[in-house]
This record gives sequence, structure tokens and C-alpha cells, in this order.
Amino acid sequence: MAKERITILDNEEFLRQVSAPVDFEDKSYLEDIKKLKDFCQNDGVFALAPVQIGIPKRIIYIRNSTSDIDKLYDATYDESKIYINPVILKRKGLTKYLEGCASCPGIIDNIAPESDIDNFLLVGIVERPYSIEVEYYDVEGTKNKETIEGFESTVFSHEYNHLNGVLHLDLIKELWNMDLKTRNEYRKNHPYEIISKDCNYD
Repeated sequence: MAKERITILDNEEFLRQVSAPVDFEDKSYLEDIKKLKDFCQNDGVFALAPVQIGIPKRIIYIRNSTSDIDKLYDATYDESKIYINPVILKRKGLTKYLEGCASCPGIIDNIAPESDIDNFLLVGIVERPYSIEVEYYDVEGTKNKETIEGFESTVFSHEYNHLNGVLHLDLIKELWNMDLKTRNEYRKNHPYEIISKDCNYD
């Protein structure tokens, strides 16, 4: 069973902290990764940073980097991409996507008591780099460097922000409160958009 998520409604201050680097001598990080995997599969999120479930360590777990809505809610689909103590070295290009976050539920005023309020999230259009060069450690503690492009760059960048206490809410101009059905419809009509693959992002 994954730990209960931390949200802006119950502990935004916790989410705003800078997560600590993983100490590979302390093998508890392996159990933390299992908790991330469990949460992602049970809650149908693209990816997760440990701070979102009460573990402020610098790990990114990516379950789905395809932007495929069907795969997003298929618990059997899991890319299991793990980045430990990641650092973004370079950014370029520009993209747009409607982003939500498991840590940012919507604030509901006038819905029926039987409605599933967990389906409501605070969302908005976020601009992200198309391509990022990343340095990180794998589960065995081996240092790696790779270039991540496209939608995976958006997913990674969202979680990387979490490691530094930054929420997607900080990056959007217009905030919407959308339920799951509305988000899916919007994303089908306004899919991940590549504005430029090589413009200067920073």
C-alpha cells in the first residue's frame, strides 16, 4: 500500500521544501521506489516525486511518458523509469500541455455529495522545454547522462520541479478546476503541442 499523498490542501509547506539527495549507503531508497511504483499504478498518474507521498528525497519515477490517455489509466502499463539525484544540465525547445497534479486537487464548492471530488484537479497550460540533457544515478548507483525529448521531457520537468518545491501552479497563467472527464476531453482536443524543438528555452 502506497503512502497517502500530500496535497496543497493539507500541507503545502511540506510540498514546497527542497528534497534531500539520496544517500546510496542507506538502502531505504529501494523501498521508497516501491512505494512510488505502487502509488503510480493505483492512482493512474504519469509520474511521481517522493515528496508527494511524504518522502522528501531526490528521486523521479516515471510510469507513462507517452501522453497516451488509454495507457495512463491502465495499471498494467508501467515504464518504471527511475532517476536518482537528477540534475538538468541543458534545456532547449518549447512545448505546451494541459498539466494537472495529484498534489493539487480542485477546490469544490457546489457539487453533489456523491460526486467523486478526487477527480477534480487544478490544471492549466504549462510551457516546458522540448529537450533536456539530464545527469542522474540509476538504482545501482551508476552515474548516467542522457537527452530526454518530447512529452517525456514535460513529465520529467514536472517531477523535477517537485524536487525543488515548485508546483505546476507556479507556471501557469490561467487556472482551471477540471474533473477527470473534462481533462481527458480537453487533452484529446488540445494534445501535447511542440512549438519549437531547438529554440533557446533558458
